[in-house]
Amino acid sequence: METVRVAPSRILMPGPRDICELLNRWLGDDPQKWPPLVCNTIGDRDISVVPLRLGLQGEIGVILAGCQRADFPTQTERLLLSVAVNQAAIELQEARLMSEQKRMARELDQRVEQRTRELAAANDELRREIAERKIVEEKLRQDERELRRITDAIPQAIAVLDPQGTILYVNQWMLDYSGLSLEGVMTPDFRSRIFHPDDVARMQHQLRDALSSGLPFENERRALGKDGRYRWFLVRYNPLRDEHGRVLRWYATGTDIHDRKQAEQRVRNENMALREEIDRSSMCEEIVGSSAALREVISQINKVAPTDSTVMIFGETGTGKELIASAIHKRSKRAAKAFIRVNCAAIPPSLIASELFGHEKGAFTGALHRRAGRFESADGGTIFLDEIGELSLETQVTLLRVLQERAFERVGSSQPISVDVRVLSATNCDLEAAVAAGTFRQDLFYRLNVFPIRVPALRERKDDILMLVEYLVEQYAKRAAKRISHIQKKTLDLFQAYDWPGNVRELQNVVERAVILCDGETFTVDQTWLQRKPSQLCRRPDSRAGVLAEERKEFADREKRAIEAALAECQGRVSGPRGAAARLGIPHQTLESKIVTLGIDKRQFKALSPKQGPA
Repeated sequence: METVRVAPSRILMPGPRDICELLNRWLGDDPQKWPPLVCNTIGDRDISVVPLRLGLQGEIGVILAGCQRADFPTQTERLLLSVAVNQAAIELQEARLMSEQKRMARELDQRVEQRTRELAAANDELRREIAERKIVEEKLRQDERELRRITDAIPQAIAVLDPQGTILYVNQWMLDYSGLSLEGVMTPDFRSRIFHPDDVARMQHQLRDALSSGLPFENERRALGKDGRYRWFLVRYNPLRDEHGRVLRWYATGTDIHDRKQAEQRVRNENMALREEIDRSSMCEEIVGSSAALREVISQINKVAPTDSTVMIFGETGTGKELIASAIHKRSKRAAKAFIRVNCAAIPPSLIASELFGHEKGAFTGALHRRAGRFESADGGTIFLDEIGELSLETQVTLLRVLQERAFERVGSSQPISVDVRVLSATNCDLEAAVAAGTFRQDLFYRLNVFPIRVPALRERKDDILMLVEYLVEQYAKRAAKRISHIQKKTLDLFQAYDWPGNVRELQNVVERAVILCDGETFTVDQTWLQRKPSQLCRRPDSRAGVLAEERKEFADREKRAIEAALAECQGRVSGPRGAAARLGIPHQTLESKIVTLGIDKRQFKALSPKQGPA
């Protein structure tokens, strides 16, 4: 094996750096292949050095063995050195392992100590939490017991349900009412056993909707009691949610409303009876009298009112044809819907179609907006066409179509509009003669004249005059705040002898005027009001327009004087207990309106004494 010289002979001793370079160079090789290391010591004398690894790969360290012999080491020396080195390696390894074991033991002890402290602290915290939880649980149990006592004492049904609608709890009141045990209430068929069969399907449908939507709801249902009778309950469901909005529980409360429902039913029955009574009274107020002719009219009203048949009302002006139509509507199944009145004679022929059927925007000059007609307004109800004989032939065609097809078009439109309207009509002329003359369509006449009612003139039922006068005097006396207790016989005789060409309307006019002028408790009428020439009595209604206008002016003058006298006595005061309205027995708003209408300046009365009048 070649000898390697570490340092030149002139160097007394090799430096550590020189040796380390050689060690790093051969440390990874087999020690048997290492060359001997020759180091100069003093002069030319050499020292042979052998590096020996401690451990299989030298992981423990390296021992250097040196000798002045040139043949060092021999095979035997190498073997002995290997044994010594191995023993040293074992000792060093054991020492290292012992040191590492002690270090690890110290670290383990430290970790165990730290963990022990942590576990002790956690134990203390857990014991504290358990103690607090026990306190809370006991408090909750106390609260639950108290809540159960409270809910059991409440006189209404209380239940708790899970999110699927399963009953978890019911209070004692519910158990006592139903006569069931808690186990009986928990059964799946509980609802079908305790609730009325007519209510179960609706209730379960609402409950399913609520469970899926999570929204509170309420309904009314009948529940079977242990006495075998059903009672009405108002049941309310309210959800309990967590912080994420999920439903945790449902709380249901059932309040006994049976007595209230019965009371409501009684009130409904009483209201129905009262409404019927009011209808009868109202009809009697409008159609006053007991003559055979009037009783026949009322009988016809009662027969035709419940139907949807068209009715034609014949009668002279002032006989009350509109009242007959109103009475038919009130007694019909359409009473809750609209009752539309149309005076065909008061609408210009050019506008009658637009008035009845409506018009589109721009249909004619002045049609700035779409407008619904009277038939649309009466949809579902009744329309009363007064003076039907005044309709033009063109409008008659449209009206006939409405009666036949229940449809029409607005003026200026081709879009049909369907309506459900009952048609009542009235006339004071001879429609059969108009049909013969060709001014009224025969087919329309037959459609309108399904059920004719002829209203008798007042002169044909003079037996009703006394009843009418008594009724009208009472009504107008109340309005005027007057007390009239007697009707002069001479006045009644005058009324009986008069032919009443204006019928009941004229009678109303005369009675109201006489009440205003009446100063005492006896009702009298100036006989000159009823002394008219025979030609006046036979005039057609249209020819009396001037007479009626004159009468209205006379009435307005008398009314104005009466109001001025009241204002003078009250020094211009209108409202209040000492005002003119209270003295006249009318609302102060009505008096204010009349003051404006009649052109009265109430300021002129404020400076007057009660005995003075206007200048």
